[in-house]
Amino acid sequence: MELAKIFLVALLVNNVVLMRFLALCSYVGMTNDVGQSVGMGFAVTFVTVLATAATWPIYNFVLVPLGLTFLKILVFILVIASLVQLVEFYLKKNIPGLYAAMGIYLPLITTNCAILAVTFENIDYGYSFIESIVYAVGVSLGYLLAMVLLAGVRDRMKTSPVPKFLQGTPILFVASSLLGVAFMGFSGLIK
Repeated sequence: MELAKIFLVALLVNNVVLMRFLALCSYVGMTNDVGQSVGMGFAVTFVTVLATAATWPIYNFVLVPLGLTFLKILVFILVIASLVQLVEFYLKKNIPGLYAAMGIYLPLITTNCAILAVTFENIDYGYSFIESIVYAVGVSLGYLLAMVLLAGVRDRMKTSPVPKFLQGTPILFVASSLLGVAFMGFSGLIK
């Protein structure tokens, strides 16, 4: 039951994009198309879960015993950057269309603050390895959910009569705000 609670809190209650306002660059930049949003969401999910699986043992079995916890930022960023390179190589070779569509946003996954936040929060919250993985999956799927929701809304707005003064970025922020307000309703889900 505790794992389900961790997952639901990460996915809905504390959604990384809509409630905590992390990873907004790719949220705004990669939601023009639902397919691109899904691709970016899965890439971030892959990197987040693997980064968690790699950084948790490094921190607990290497950095803490050696008294090197002050190096966690450097070590975690290096792990995340390495994993992003793996994703980039895979997409370039196997899915060149998605690789081209993601453009600059693919290497920017390295600096996606949501991924680094997950690795730090797992330590701060004192999660076990399994709890950390569940939390990482929840946060990642929450990111994917927010991306797909906004991509769907943006797709719908293309054919909607949006007033001239709201077209473009203003309506994007209004739509994102409304999604955030909708997600506030999940705050009473877990107590």
